[in-house]
Amino acid sequence: MSGFVGVLVSDPWLQSQFTQVELRTLQSKFVSARNQSGKVILGALPPIMVQLKSIVDVLKQDEVKDILSESSTDFDQEIDFESFLRAYLNLQARAKAKVGGSKRASAFLKNSSSFLKSSTTTLRHTISESEKSSYVAHINSFLGEDSFLNKYLPIDPSSNSLFDLAKDGVLLCKLINVAVPGTIDERAINTKPVLNPWERNENHTLCLNSAKAIGCTVVNIGTQDLIEARPHLVLGLISQIIKIQMLADLNLKNTPQLVELVEDSKDVEELIGLAPEKVLLKWMNFHLKKAGYKRVVTNFSSDLKDGEAYAHLLNALAPEFSTRSTLDATDPTERAKLVIEQAEKLDCKRYVTPIDIVEGSTNLNLAFVAQIFQKRNGLSVDNEKISFAELMTDDAETSREERCFRLWINSLGIDSYINNVFEDIRTGWVLLEILDKISPGSVNWKLATKPPIKMPFRKVENCNQVVSIGKELNFSLVNVAGNDIVQGNKKLILAFLWQLMRFTMLQLLKNLRSHSQGKEITDSVILNWANNKVKKSGRTSQMESFKDRSLSNGTFFLELLSAVEPRVVNWGLVTKGENDEDKKLNATYIISVARKLGCTIFLLPEDIMEVNQKMILTLTASIMFWSLQRKGADSEPSSPTEPEAADNDSVTPTVDISNLSIEDQDTNNDSPAPDEKD
Repeated sequence: MSGFVGVLVSDPWLQSQFTQVELRTLQSKFVSARNQSGKVILGALPPIMVQLKSIVDVLKQDEVKDILSESSTDFDQEIDFESFLRAYLNLQARAKAKVGGSKRASAFLKNSSSFLKSSTTTLRHTISESEKSSYVAHINSFLGEDSFLNKYLPIDPSSNSLFDLAKDGVLLCKLINVAVPGTIDERAINTKPVLNPWERNENHTLCLNSAKAIGCTVVNIGTQDLIEARPHLVLGLISQIIKIQMLADLNLKNTPQLVELVEDSKDVEELIGLAPEKVLLKWMNFHLKKAGYKRVVTNFSSDLKDGEAYAHLLNALAPEFSTRSTLDATDPTERAKLVIEQAEKLDCKRYVTPIDIVEGSTNLNLAFVAQIFQKRNGLSVDNEKISFAELMTDDAETSREERCFRLWINSLGIDSYINNVFEDIRTGWVLLEILDKISPGSVNWKLATKPPIKMPFRKVENCNQVVSIGKELNFSLVNVAGNDIVQGNKKLILAFLWQLMRFTMLQLLKNLRSHSQGKEITDSVILNWANNKVKKSGRTSQMESFKDRSLSNGTFFLELLSAVEPRVVNWGLVTKGENDEDKKLNATYIISVARKLGCTIFLLPEDIMEVNQKMILTLTASIMFWSLQRKGADSEPSSPTEPEAADNDSVTPTVDISNLSIEDQDTNNDSPAPDEKD
């Protein structure tokens, strides 16, 4: 019995930007633009684009034409469906910037690459040579002794060697591990002297999925962009990775002394919710105020151009090196030069030149200030305050779940960017954005209030609508009210976010289907699919449920990954998983291999070792989604009562998601898993 296979595109990132409903609509519009020769040309797009969501009534046809001409002036040029999709995303961002000026739209416009991939494109992106030189110095410093890269380093900052070296993906993967150690199991990186196209693509897939997993925004960056080493995209990604490394300690967990910056518990809560760069500004102003500096630094650009703030900061932090000559200098360039000379005595160099300070280079000034913080933060060790700060931080499991949901939310492509789940979603606005993304049309925006929100009852209204939509989606929300979210009830927030994530996974799987037999996609179907995949491959491992303690050694998931792609697991690197050290080696390898295939996952090795039921389900579902997406789905997996037939790779097309029982399960309790209830 034949059925619909879903609209698939070759770029996983591009696929993730749209629902299947949106893709079918856009494909229909694309087909309608074909000329008598069956081709779609660039010139045919303007009248179609002005009719599409987010663009209609915002951009006029002439405006669309002007924007498209930025990528190519040849309007007779043929374009493919993926170029059509990229053009639509570009126009959407322009439209958003025109009506609302959202930060995410602005970031898209700043960093987006040409939607046309052919050599005829005329769009040119300029890069900052100063930033390139600073990033090269960073790479030479932190990776100069790497056993694989040392034969290619140091990189000459005046050449394009950085981009040539980035083409194989090894450099970017290694740089991610410098920023957040242990993110990538380096055994999963393809490091042969000469890589074939498939191996190169695997490295970049691993890089992009790992970049997402440490908090990078990879908007409009695909593996092909990295294989071609498009300079502005490569530098943009490197900039984010280095920024994450430089700001890693700007939180209470890693630097509890930061509690000195605030007065009371309310201020501590606010500090926890601040973005790292905001914490860095708060730290800088704390010392500047103590030093008698009258101005407040609000950015890493214009407020630092004259060098006065730097001079006061360094004099306060390193009085042994303080000098009046820096403050007395009248020429900004001369003062900037003296600032750098003074900073070098603290071993703070590498990131800025005098001209970078004078011109107000945001990224380089941020890196410079962060390096000063790393070398000497000037905060006192107040044991009483530090103990208080440690009480404010979450336990390990809660922290891991908060991290997972935060990274997942930021990967969805919504307008808001969150730094702390428990603080940033209390207005309800972010949750409404997520709901609108995963269930289009579910939010009544006329009843929503966008932050900043001064009146508390508006936050409650937003959160009440969140709860109402959740109930319509059949989430388990017994005795949950909007005010629970506003008050920051962590347990309820984590439970709600888990249901959102699980709903999204089921929707993705629903979109990859072929035959209709009226069967629901449940946790049991996912579990049964995984078990039968492993069994069909000739392996013997099985899992009883997503909290099966035998999963802790990693063997089952390695066999599952090998079943969906036989060559991806190097069994010579796998341990027996008999102790915690070996289990962690296997778990780290599993995560990297899954990302290398193309799975976007946010769990940590500890989640596998401790068999965190929620994270185990997300891992299994992600592998299933990748397998179904690759194979195109030819028949349906059976229900758990039909194990003999459950080795096929597809899922049902007519699933009523509203009938699914979506419940939060406590990983550590003895209640039955969802699959055990069915």
